[in-house]
Amino acid sequence: MRNIFIIGSKGIPSRYGGFETFVDKLTEYKKTSNIKYHVACLADDEGEFEYNEARCFKVKIPEVGAAKAVLYDIKSLDMVLNYIKKNNIKDAIVYILACRIGPFMGFYKKKFEKLGIPIFVNPDGHEWMRSKWNIAIRKYWKYSERLMVKYSDLLICDSRRIEDYIKNEYVKYQPNTTFIAYGANLIESKCPDEKIEEWYCKHDVKKGQFHLVVGRFVPENNYELFIKEFMRSETKKDLVLITNVENNKFYKDLNEHTGFEQDKRIKFVGTVYDGGLLKRIREEAYGYIHGHEVGGTNPSLLEAMASTKLNLLLDVSFNREVGQDAAYYFSKKTGNLAELIDKLDYIDQKMIIKMGEAAISRIQKSYTWPYICNLYETLWNQKSG
Repeated sequence: MRNIFIIGSKGIPSRYGGFETFVDKLTEYKKTSNIKYHVACLADDEGEFEYNEARCFKVKIPEVGAAKAVLYDIKSLDMVLNYIKKNNIKDAIVYILACRIGPFMGFYKKKFEKLGIPIFVNPDGHEWMRSKWNIAIRKYWKYSERLMVKYSDLLICDSRRIEDYIKNEYVKYQPNTTFIAYGANLIESKCPDEKIEEWYCKHDVKKGQFHLVVGRFVPENNYELFIKEFMRSETKKDLVLITNVENNKFYKDLNEHTGFEQDKRIKFVGTVYDGGLLKRIREEAYGYIHGHEVGGTNPSLLEAMASTKLNLLLDVSFNREVGQDAAYYFSKKTGNLAELIDKLDYIDQKMIIKMGEAAISRIQKSYTWPYICNLYETLWNQKSG
């Protein structure tokens, strides 16, 4: 039995977040009977439960601010180490999601190496570039990333651009890397008509008459850029933003800079945790606007490509890698996105259908969850300590 210990996500069942959805799907689509998943789950108590045939172990961590995620990974590793020793497990892989615990990696590398167990790491994106962090935290992320790369047996990158970056930035460590993307779901939404109609009514939105934005409400996702550009455009459609802005200083600052609350087309509608409803919203949006520029393959972009016909993407390498010829691209140049929004108001229906088919084709070819999960299972069965 090949035991795969996954730490770094908040756990399953997935309620939020890219890593959580990834682990959820990885266990859901498991096909190989000789693979057993063990998943760390952040919790308020301790114990174990089973989900998707995975052993889920709860990890309780005190509220200690920004250090909580680091402590969570460390305690998870300690619990994995003890479990492996107690049960005399020989055939295993430890898979760490994100690069939070670099300063501790050398210690754990020695511990697991003695047991003949390799450590794999998903480096995620350029966390050290995110503007939400202060200078000290950014320096920690960069330092931590370097040590995670140094002590990893394999780095699984969800973007070819991230893989190139790891190889070039840390060439002195001769990192062992591979590429496996994130996934998306192509199944049509089963959300009832009455539920979507209720949502439309609540937010004063009309089917097919809005551009959609879904993502974390942080500056590096370029909310100010596309809000200003949307306000500059002449479109009669709405801009619907699904994101959490509750008690958010960024929201207040953004309104001061743009005055978007005076534009009735700009609609912040909060979060949507109902997956079926969210997919239906994506399917019925006129277009999807994606401003992410930090990181690898972005989950919300894949989900949009799998659902929305017209996808408007910030022109950076990560987005080009996914969208290719199945999307439209805009730059940060003043007026560029506004011009594209206005242009797409008059696009031929045949072209809309064509772009939708091209987007789905991109997902079918490289990003479906069964395909991604099969790549992981093949990797698990190829690699050993």
